[in-house]
Amino acid sequence: MDTSPKHVAIVTGANHGIGAAVAEMLADNDIAVLCTYLRTKDEEGGAHADKRAGHYARYYKDRTTSGEEVALEIRDRGGRAAALEVDLRDPTAPARIFDTAEELLGPVDILINNASGWVQDTFRFDGEPDQFGRTTVPVNHETISQQFAVDAHAPALLIAELARRHRAREANWGRVVGLTSGAELGFPGEVSYGAAKAAQTHYTMSAAVELAPEGITANIVHPPVTDTGWVTEEVRDSVRASSTHFHIANPAEVAATIRFLISYDADLISGNVITMR
Repeated sequence: MDTSPKHVAIVTGANHGIGAAVAEMLADNDIAVLCTYLRTKDEEGGAHADKRAGHYARYYKDRTTSGEEVALEIRDRGGRAAALEVDLRDPTAPARIFDTAEELLGPVDILINNASGWVQDTFRFDGEPDQFGRTTVPVNHETISQQFAVDAHAPALLIAELARRHRAREANWGRVVGLTSGAELGFPGEVSYGAAKAAQTHYTMSAAVELAPEGITANIVHPPVTDTGWVTEEVRDSVRASSTHFHIANPAEVAATIRFLISYDADLISGNVITMR
């Protein structure tokens, strides 16, 4: 008897936080999942090195862990999962990711674009930490390139790869879900992050229109502030005082929204930015 899951998913940035929660949610719903990830090198994010022993210690530890740990936990629970460390800044990465997923798990019909090349840059650089004590840098070629490579270029190329292979096997069902952040006036203090996420949103909205005849839906989830290990009391105070942020979510709550979007109940839900509050 064939006991393989009905669907196969790729989740980028799945070694911690929202990505790991989404991978676990998919597996719990009988979906095989490839967890892609890139461990943060110890020398990266040096501006925050002094915080690694304090509040941010779990956050930085999680970013340096292997996605294989998430995949192993899924397999221990009886699910099917594999992990692949890959740098999404490499334009050959999308084809390699899909090749690996197909070889180990089967044809992919669910794509979750979660990974971020997050850097905190600003036009208003004065060398001072932001309101939460985080160090920013001036907008420059490197910050723009890293952010767009991971948050905009890679998601677009992954969607293109999904669409190409979907057509080649004459499939008629698929799901694309991306994650975004920012607001109508961009993302002051994290300007390249906000801009790259906006670009990913536009790619995904175009995919919703162009791939609809082939049975693929495409949506974006805009989570609220989500505690993946970086939320301090200062952040909580800011959310309580905000007129636009209502809650601080945990990764499993974001995964629950994505669970609906990849379900059969969401067959007619496409081309939307789902804002969680």
